[in-house]
Amino acid sequence: MTPKKAALRGSDVVGMGRLAFDAMFGLTDLVEAMHGTIVRRPAPIGAAGETHTRGLTRFVYQSIRSVTHVLGGGMDVLVPLLTPPVAEDTSSPRREVLVSVLNGVIGDHLVASENPLAIPMRFRRGGEPVALSRDALAALSPAPTGRVLVLVHGLCMNDQQWLRNGNDHGEALARAFGFSPLYLHYNSGRHVSNNGREFADRLAELIAAWPVPVDELVIVGHSMGGLVTRSACHYARLAGHGWLDRLSALVFLGTPHHGAPLERAGNLFDLLLEISPYAAPIARIGGNRAAGINDLRHGNLLDEDWDGRHRRYRADPRTPVPLPDGVDCFAVATTRGRRDGDLRDRLLGDGLVPVASALGRHADERFTLAFPESHQLVVYERDHFDLFDAPAIIDQLAIWLARP
Repeated sequence: MTPKKAALRGSDVVGMGRLAFDAMFGLTDLVEAMHGTIVRRPAPIGAAGETHTRGLTRFVYQSIRSVTHVLGGGMDVLVPLLTPPVAEDTSSPRREVLVSVLNGVIGDHLVASENPLAIPMRFRRGGEPVALSRDALAALSPAPTGRVLVLVHGLCMNDQQWLRNGNDHGEALARAFGFSPLYLHYNSGRHVSNNGREFADRLAELIAAWPVPVDELVIVGHSMGGLVTRSACHYARLAGHGWLDRLSALVFLGTPHHGAPLERAGNLFDLLLEISPYAAPIARIGGNRAAGINDLRHGNLLDEDWDGRHRRYRADPRTPVPLPDGVDCFAVATTRGRRDGDLRDRLLGDGLVPVASALGRHADERFTLAFPESHQLVVYERDHFDLFDAPAIIDQLAIWLARP
């Protein structure tokens, strides 16, 4: 029997509809810009200049925008009346993946447009939100212990994707060492620094409400989740949050501490398109990548790394942020190569993050992260998503996080 699909929430339909109308606005702007450029016939190379059309043609494009705006506003009123009522906490793995990807790609736009598809930051377990109250936390099963483990997912992902091929690092460490695991669920399209600051505040609320004394806090971050975690540590220190005193270990799984080549390549492609006024409108599409994706260009952690800069900057703008003092920090990298420096290792890395970036290595000593050799692991012939279930990684986490 084919499993029944979960019905769409009314808010999902509203959110998808708003995105469709937003896309119509964007497409209208793109077509008008290309139309205006062709009419003016500028040189093939150079600045785009004015791209709006004029006269009757301008009126037609404005009319399309006006009609789209009216239809979009009517949809918000009609959809709740026409959509069968579905509980807003109803979900399915397929929906979770779709919404997570949307948030990763255009999450900052979802927030700015108040789209109901924007994911609010919260802790979850088993895909269900966990209220930050003493009673709600005390009711968790199994009962909370003094060893708190928080797992932070990466770009375009969600907390349920920590389970892969039967392994979930959180549950495995809970069984082995008595950790109480919680999973952060967040909008990965927002700036890393925005998520980092909010994560720092959420952790402060969590520790304050935890029903038993917290002896130890451990955070495991996959990919972008590691950047969000480092950013949270920075902002927690500025805010004087007490959870930093309980933080004993950070584990980074394939974290692009110094950026990811794919984002730098995408940015370069957009810059090349802008050389010609005829191709410049198309560059807007790539330029609308979410803020979180832009932060992966170099591994931005702070507001000042991006604030006031054009989205297509190329130079590394970061302020060096060292690993937090007094915390055991561990880094894991995977590579498709069979050994250090072979062709697959140099060209592919793990498919997304180079080994050097994952291990915090940098030509500029100011940016190098001081992971001791014994706190580093490279797993060969594995890709970025094997970080969730490669046996060598499971075994190494057990060694690193074992405590007397």
